[in-house]
Parts: sequence; C-alpha cells; structure tokens
Amino acid sequence: MSYYFAWQPYVSVAEKRRRAEREVAKLKKRGQAIAPVRIEGRKIAKSFWGQSWCTNLERYSDFENRLPRGRTYVRNGSVVDLQIAKGEVAAMVAGSDLYKIKIAIAPVKNARWKAICRDCAGSIDSLVELLQGRLAKGVMDRVCREGDGLFPSPGEIKLNCSCPDGAGMCKHVAAVLYGVGARLDEEPQFLFMLRGVDENELIGRAGQDLPLSMTTPGAAKVLDDSDVAALFGIDIAETASADIPTARKQPRQFKTVIGSKSAETKTPPAK
Repeated sequence: MSYYFAWQPYVSVAEKRRRAEREVAKLKKRGQAIAPVRIEGRKIAKSFWGQSWCTNLERYSDFENRLPRGRTYVRNGSVVDLQIAKGEVAAMVAGSDLYKIKIAIAPVKNARWKAICRDCAGSIDSLVELLQGRLAKGVMDRVCREGDGLFPSPGEIKLNCSCPDGAGMCKHVAAVLYGVGARLDEEPQFLFMLRGVDENELIGRAGQDLPLSMTTPGAAKVLDDSDVAALFGIDIAETASADIPTARKQPRQFKTVIGSKSAETKTPPAK
C-alpha cells in the first residue's frame, strides 16, 4: 500500500516557526536581507492605506475562501520575510516547509492614473498628508473606487507559491497579501511603488479646481474600520472592537494660545 497521498504528521505552529527560523538564519549568514512581518494584537493594519489594502482584498469573491487562513498565518508570525519592489512582492512563509511566494501586481494604466490625479487635483496639500492618509473624503472615495481606483483587482494580481496546494490562492499567499497591508502601515509609499506610479504627481496642483471636495485634507479624520468598509461598500470580514476604542482622540495639531490673562488679574481695590 502506498502512503504517498497520506496526511502528513501534524506540526505545531511553534515547530514550524523554529524550522523557518533555522532556514532564515542560513539565508542571513549568506548576506540576504530579511524583513519579517510582525503583528501586534488582532488588528493586522491600522493606517488608512493598510486597512484599505486589506479591505480591498476582502471585497472580491475570488479571494474569500482562503483569506481567513491567511489572517491566521500572518498574525502568528508565519510570514518570515516580505520584500516589496516595483510591481512585485517576494516573501517566505513558514508552513510544513519554508515556502517561497511571488506576487506580481500590474501597474496602473497611464490613462487611469491621469484620471485619478485629475480628479484629486487641488485636494492634497503635501506628501506627508498623502502618506498619512489625512485626505478629504472625496479623495478617499476616489482612490478606493472599484475598477478605476488605485487598489488592484484580482485580474491585476498574479500569485505563485512553492507549496503543493493547487489552489489559485493558498493560505501562504493570503498571509503575504495581508502582510503587505501591515507593511503599508510602516511604508505607505510601497503601494505607489507596487502600482508603478509616482505619488508626487497627486500633489502640487492646488491652483486647479477641486472636483471632489472642498474639504481640506487637514480637516479629515483618521478612519476606523467602519469608515474604511463604507468606502469600499462592504462589511469588514472580522470585527476588531477589542483592538480599538470606539472613539478615538485626534492628535492635537496646534498649541492653545492664551490671548488674555484677565482671569488671573485681581480687581484693584476701590479708592
């Protein structure tokens, strides 16, 4: 009797990680740079760009079957290396073996990018505001728009994993895709690199009409999960109420200026 197709013995997550760490250590000795994905808490991504990347994945039925396992893998530290370059993500994920993943992201077509820049003209004042996601709602709606926004559709993503799973998206690839969202929290400019566009082209056109919104970017808030879900028109796959408070205090951008000391001035005695 052949045991070729028999189930492999169970390997714990801790043992998988130990095996992966041994392999990663060998790569480091050979001088290869390693950038693991570390998730603190249940929330995979916290910034506008990171959350929007993850939410974009969840709105496509092509991906929904394998995404839950991918979330588990990225949370437990299985993505031991993730590298982002123009149009490509390369990663290693610890499973029964150390698997290599390649994800190709098609560049935004020139006409589509020009349309995004034109529609956002005058609404973004600085690169800092853009990368921090402090944007007017009209701009957020535009860059997140399905079909002609900045985020890729399944047809613009090509997936490859060295694991034996024959599915189009395995759990290792799903973990890497979520890992990209976590990495965008730290380096949001990677999204523009992946899509082959220059983020600076969205800035410096303040003299033109504001077709999307007259609201200045500085007045926009940092989005929570429900806000991002509303932008994409879907329900978030998992609630994260335990990870974030229901009401956030916004960072104070200006110091309070005291214009008068009348409250401290004593009334002079009557003569």
